[in-house]
Amino acid sequence: MSGDVLSQSEIDALLSALSTGEMDADELKKEQMEKRVKIYDFKRALRFSKDQIRSLTRIHENFARLLTTYFSAQLRTYVQISVATADQIPYEEFIRSIPKMTILNVFEVPPLEGRVIMEVNPNVAYAMMDRMMGGKGESINKITNLTEIETKIMSSMFEKACEYMSEAWETITDIDPVLSEFEVNPQFLQMVSPNETVVVIALNTMIAETRGMINICIPHVVLEPIIPKLSGHYWMQHENKTRSPEESKRLESQIQQAMLPISVELGTSNISVQDFLVLDAGDVIELNQSIDKPLIVKVGNVPKFVGQPGKANKKLAVQVLDSWKGRGGHDE
Repeated sequence: MSGDVLSQSEIDALLSALSTGEMDADELKKEQMEKRVKIYDFKRALRFSKDQIRSLTRIHENFARLLTTYFSAQLRTYVQISVATADQIPYEEFIRSIPKMTILNVFEVPPLEGRVIMEVNPNVAYAMMDRMMGGKGESINKITNLTEIETKIMSSMFEKACEYMSEAWETITDIDPVLSEFEVNPQFLQMVSPNETVVVIALNTMIAETRGMINICIPHVVLEPIIPKLSGHYWMQHENKTRSPEESKRLESQIQQAMLPISVELGTSNISVQDFLVLDAGDVIELNQSIDKPLIVKVGNVPKFVGQPGKANKKLAVQVLDSWKGRGGHDE
């Protein structure tokens, strides 16, 4: 929290001083006008623009929707996940802001360098585990060292969430997230230097009656190669991109070379199961197709043409006569 934020007692004392005349409101305004210097804290270096933070928020809004669907299916209960805030802070401040014992999922995101942390509040994590084990989704506030079974259940559940992180990021870049570490003590997790800028996306999470937070911490080193893609200009270009004539021509050429299965239906017939069971080599089945009627030519099991049988170079063949009109007499 910033040191400029006043406590409730300080606010009450300030209002009391203004009302009794101990302080002059006009003098306060004058001092505020004269103070034009803005203090810059080098420990809180702002390395991302507001536009880039908005892009990251948009990505994780999609990620939150995907997680809501995934956990709803896995836990079979009401789940609601949404983005609460997105901010850039020093890594040290992020570590201080989370509980001393919590659930930490560390993901590698190749081909990008560095690692991403998904911190899950113990309230949420225990509620999820309780549902996975057949409970009502009840939770506890305190987390101790997890048993091997608890660790396996939780890590397996969040490992599958990797796929949805990849899907949410595909509009910016292709990543292949892999769960590399599962930890409960933030002090054992020193990914970057304490003053390194990280982007923290906080997700409001509700599992049945349990509420908590899921925090996603992304270091600057991870985002550095794709920072230009986080601008609004890139998003507009990406959305409005159209194929060039060369690309369209190349695509058309590739489609024309695609192989399609073609079959000709000589006719059909209905026989009883008893007759079918006694069929033998040399038996003749009468078809309901007259020899003077055209045959149906199918492309991928879909009627497309009508033709007549014949021979070409001593091989059986069919000559296309017309397009298939269908039962209503129209082309299909």
